[in-house]
Amino acid sequence: MADLIVHGGKPLSGKIAPSGNKNAVLPILCASLLTSDPVELSNVPAITDIEKLVAFFRQIGSQIDWNRDAKTMRLDHSNLTDSFDSKDLPQGMRSSVLLFAPLLYRFNRINLDSNPKGCALGIRELDPHLEILEHLGARITHNDELHIAADGGFTGAEHWADYMSVTTTETFVMAASIAKGQSRLTNAASEPHVQDLCRFLASMGAQIEGIGTSVLKVTGIDALGGASARISSDHHEVATFLALGAITGGNVEVSDSTPQHFDLIGRSFAKLGVEIHHDGDTAVCPANQRFSIQQPYTTNLLPKIEAAPWPYFPVDLLPLMIALATKADGVMHFWNKVYEGGFSWLPELTKFGAHAVMSDPHRIIVFGNRTLRPASVEPPYIIRAAVALYMMAASIEGKSIVRKADPIRRAHPYFAENLRKLGADIEWDE
Repeated sequence: MADLIVHGGKPLSGKIAPSGNKNAVLPILCASLLTSDPVELSNVPAITDIEKLVAFFRQIGSQIDWNRDAKTMRLDHSNLTDSFDSKDLPQGMRSSVLLFAPLLYRFNRINLDSNPKGCALGIRELDPHLEILEHLGARITHNDELHIAADGGFTGAEHWADYMSVTTTETFVMAASIAKGQSRLTNAASEPHVQDLCRFLASMGAQIEGIGTSVLKVTGIDALGGASARISSDHHEVATFLALGAITGGNVEVSDSTPQHFDLIGRSFAKLGVEIHHDGDTAVCPANQRFSIQQPYTTNLLPKIEAAPWPYFPVDLLPLMIALATKADGVMHFWNKVYEGGFSWLPELTKFGAHAVMSDPHRIIVFGNRTLRPASVEPPYIIRAAVALYMMAASIEGKSIVRKADPIRRAHPYFAENLRKLGADIEWDE
């Protein structure tokens, strides 16, 4: 595991372009298994989870041409093996569940370990995925292993999900696209990356209604064709660059910034006294922000930022806002409505001198504008927690260390290189 060595207190300024969206490219890669025709992708980020998927695809007979420098990939799944060993499924990445529907379509059967390990954010259950597959005609048996079979293919059905799960919605839309008949999912997730997957499947011939809403209607077709697609910019990375500019007092401009997704994100920045604006598709964070928490008109309540499934404020961006709040005048209440382990990194934050109190596993209160100092910290295996701790280090004069910061590379393959372009004094200690 590699450490990040940070010499902070330097404003980060300049122009930068974001990577392709990690949370869009992974389901799109999985969906490419639904056709034997070639699929061509551009703006593909060189992240570790893609490396794992590509290795698995090649193991089952796929032909993959990945030009990392050009950020392009061509996939051909026309000559797959007759079977595969489920033990070869990519390890250490939650998005492996997105392979279930495509692999059932291609191989008819999957055997799985029935004890999901979850992640640092909390237990990540398989049940919603299994419910979707079962509703669409798969047969599930459970001994020491889970056996999933779909010998007759998928059959259209209606399902009302317990909650808006991104990966469950993506499993549904992939299976329903090649099911016999019509399917409907109520309480569907609608995040930008879910929309990207739906549009990619539509480019392959899928018939999907309600993209971007909480109700998806899909009419299955016999076979999907090949397609070409550009992976959209990662709005999480756009927000990360802007937050880094803000917390260090610099001026950062991010091109190709998907402004259509930034209304609520921009207003959340504003609650902390940080102005974000767009010039066309370029997002701009001006230098020397005032960092003063907006007070609500309802004065007997604390100002707050709530994170929940889209179109709420994205839960993955909450750590960035928490880091910014430590610099602001005032008190801010943060509410993570999704993950019970989303604030497990809070003790590391306080090593910098930040004052934050955990109300319960889902809510914290940050008391801003305390005296901060350099520190050596170690995040849990949560991408944005590691990024938020780096933000703290970058904003404080002196040397800090973010230990075991490798989770950052899962979403930002050129994190240190990009930040050095903005003037950061940062290096990986391998």
